[in-house]
Amino acid sequence: MYRIREVDAHDDDIADMLTDLHRLTFFDSAGIPDFEEGNWWLAFHEAQPVAFAGVIPSTRACNAGYFTRVGVLKKHCGNALQLRLMRAMEARARSNGWHCVVSDTTDNLVSANNFIRAGYRLYQPQHPWAWPNTLYWRKSIRRERRP
Repeated sequence: MYRIREVDAHDDDIADMLTDLHRLTFFDSAGIPDFEEGNWWLAFHEAQPVAFAGVIPSTRACNAGYFTRVGVLKKHCGNALQLRLMRAMEARARSNGWHCVVSDTTDNLVSANNFIRAGYRLYQPQHPWAWPNTLYWRKSIRRERRP
């Protein structure tokens, strides 16, 4: 059983957990983000943190969130944690008033497939921000108006 919880990354213990998970899931392939920016979640198995994700205001798309990181410990992969974290992040992005969420993947087939499962679509940003082989993802999250 997994439990997902939005956390306060300004808390030193939470920031340490996020940093540890980042190091255990990304190793040296990506710099540690500024956990004090945006909104962050932890997924717990029993009392142990096993996954994390974050969304920050996008600097690349208007009125959008940027799904900046998601990491799942290898032992816990295959339990839909990335999808569950995406849903939690999208709900927060909606409550922040953003109209969409953007993100990117580079050489990560599992994450690319999870973006597809979660309803994201490939798009080409006007000003690409990553590597030539990076895939860019976008999902509209506007609240539907009811008649």
